[in-house]
Amino acid sequence: MRPEPISVTELNKYMKNKVDNDEYLNNVLVKGEISNFKHHYTGHMYFTLKDDNSLIKCIMFKSYTANLNFVPKDGMSVIIFGTVSVFERDGVYQIYCKAMQEDGLGNLYNEFEKLKQKLEHEGLFDEKHKKKLPLYPKTIGVLTSQTGSVIKDIINVSTRRNPNVYIKLLPVPVQGEGAAIKISDAIKTMNERQLADVIIIARGGGSLEDLWPFNEEIVAREIYSSEIPIISAVGHETDFSISDFVSDLRAPTPSAAAELAVPDVLELKEKLELLNRRYKIALQRGLDLKRLKLEKFMTKSVFKEPIQKINEKYLYVDKQLKKIENIIKIKLIQSKANFQNTVQKLDNLSPLKTLSRGYSIIEKDGQIIKDSKKLKKGDKINIKLYTRKYKCTNNIIKNKLETNVWVALMGDPNEHKSITNQCPMIKKKGKQNE
Repeated sequence: MRPEPISVTELNKYMKNKVDNDEYLNNVLVKGEISNFKHHYTGHMYFTLKDDNSLIKCIMFKSYTANLNFVPKDGMSVIIFGTVSVFERDGVYQIYCKAMQEDGLGNLYNEFEKLKQKLEHEGLFDEKHKKKLPLYPKTIGVLTSQTGSVIKDIINVSTRRNPNVYIKLLPVPVQGEGAAIKISDAIKTMNERQLADVIIIARGGGSLEDLWPFNEEIVAREIYSSEIPIISAVGHETDFSISDFVSDLRAPTPSAAAELAVPDVLELKEKLELLNRRYKIALQRGLDLKRLKLEKFMTKSVFKEPIQKINEKYLYVDKQLKKIENIIKIKLIQSKANFQNTVQKLDNLSPLKTLSRGYSIIEKDGQIIKDSKKLKKGDKINIKLYTRKYKCTNNIIKNKLETNVWVALMGDPNEHKSITNQCPMIKKKGKQNE
């Protein structure tokens, strides 16, 4: 006779009853390291408690989380108190945690913090080393597993935002031993061959152990050395890895990384259309303003009667020319008067003017004689009259005519010497005077 089979539900219910009736499992105190921690929006906490060889799922409901005096996180070593029970629907057993206290940090978390502090001290996280993403990349390089939802999400988001973008996948293991070396080699290959404009390093969520390849120093330094900008999208939004800190940009999820790397062509088109409309409106306003200014200018007299301004300038020039001519005439008259006045003064001072009044000049050896003492009897002298010049010989006589001549020449009425003048003209004049 064949035994009657039972259903899965019956089996799970049987296991639950067995576990619930075990007094030892109703109150257990377990020590381990938190991994894959999630604080749900409802207030419940879901995590895994593990040691070097095993792990167990745990849940702590909101009514108990209010009593915690610290914030649990991955890598933290804790001691929990709770009850072991079976979740019938999934057929898994887990610990329903009622209390929790810190028991120090786990080894992986300590290594994580130590490497983080080291790289931060060296400046690998500094913003000044971050490279800007290209505005319109043509090729997106992706380093992730070739299977799974990550690459599908990236392809779907990228092609939806820009159908012309090219996705170049370089498959790498994203967890397990040796994954860090292969990720580092893939980054180096992307740079050496210039295979992409932007690189996305991505994987889904997981525990601290699952994400550990992205916390390796070799990966961090290769990201830092990359000439191509790198976006890190490792784990869920609450997960942080060393690659997130050293990359040029961190995305909370792989899909968000694709959105950051690939611009949305529809948004770009809408932006261009908006700018086009704005430019048209601005251009039309500018034209209207220029038209108003032109109409305002055209109402001015300079545009209505442009010759009027030119005629006014002609009148001004004529007026200035006439003024200059008058000034020149006045200057010429004044200069002529000054010249005539100067000529008259010179003429009055001229020796010829004196001779015209009946005087004469006596010269000896080319020198004008001013003193009678310089003359001796028999000296050859020249007597210069107004119209002529005569050569004579000096002789001392007492003649009225000759004495008068002497006195007139010397200007000395007390002098009784006279000149014996042998010039015919003088003698003739002297006889006539007598």
